[in-house]
Amino acid sequence: MASFTTTFERLIRFQDEAGQPRYGEPVLSSIHDLDEAVSQGTLEATVWEGSNIFSLAPTTQILSVKKLLPILTAEDVPLVKCVGLNYMKHIQEGGRKPPPYPSIFIKPRTSVAGFNEDIPIPKLAQDDQLDYEGELCIVIGKTGKDIPKNEALQYIAGFVSSNDVSARKWQRDPAFAGGVPQWCFSKGFDRFAPLGPVLVSPKLVGNAGNLRLQTFVNGELRQDTNTSDLLFNTEDIVAFVSQGTTLEAGTVIMTGTPAGVAMGMKEPKWLKDGDVVEVRIEQLGSVKNRMSFQ
Repeated sequence: MASFTTTFERLIRFQDEAGQPRYGEPVLSSIHDLDEAVSQGTLEATVWEGSNIFSLAPTTQILSVKKLLPILTAEDVPLVKCVGLNYMKHIQEGGRKPPPYPSIFIKPRTSVAGFNEDIPIPKLAQDDQLDYEGELCIVIGKTGKDIPKNEALQYIAGFVSSNDVSARKWQRDPAFAGGVPQWCFSKGFDRFAPLGPVLVSPKLVGNAGNLRLQTFVNGELRQDTNTSDLLFNTEDIVAFVSQGTTLEAGTVIMTGTPAGVAMGMKEPKWLKDGDVVEVRIEQLGSVKNRMSFQ
């Protein structure tokens, strides 16, 4: 199988001064400068052109970024695959044993949301069990199947930050979820998977296995863990989920959340209407979304 080839380090989607959507590589020395440059109107990007996000080529054109747009939309993502129980401290926090293989569930493409948009919370999830999960996401750049672990990075277009918004009542409460915890419905509501604005290549961060992940709720630090705490790393995950299963280009794989979720607290601090959740991952930027009860 041929590998996904690219030369970008960071890729963004943006609106230029003429109001046209573009893809490009931001002209930045550090991802930390992105938000400031956007807010000050000083961000520029080298334009990349192509028929879709996975067939882009660089140009020499540099344009000013008028507005940052979501790098991935629901139309770009055939499916969101998710790994549960994948940080050792989070496994301990939930009182469980490490699984022998990655525990997989899915979110539909309609769960994809932008990095800064409000997340609509449906009425049946507006109880005292709405939770956040800061996560590192893999974005598959080339369709593949039965991918060997030593070739996994060749199929990864890049990584983004994300939040796996979760309705715990529908995940774990036997009165609603039944006797066996279920994850797909409880985590698969519309817009329950906001994705970061920057796609960062393995060229820059390798397998993303040594990045600081932090989650803030209304500015309060809730999660603070390095991705080195992952039980199954990104190559393990891609190799496992592709066995006997075609991974289409554009598939997003959420790799699990670290300790610090509301569910793991003695007195859980569940999300309320209007709460703002920000997930920051070193070198990948952040998602920042307000919970909006509908």
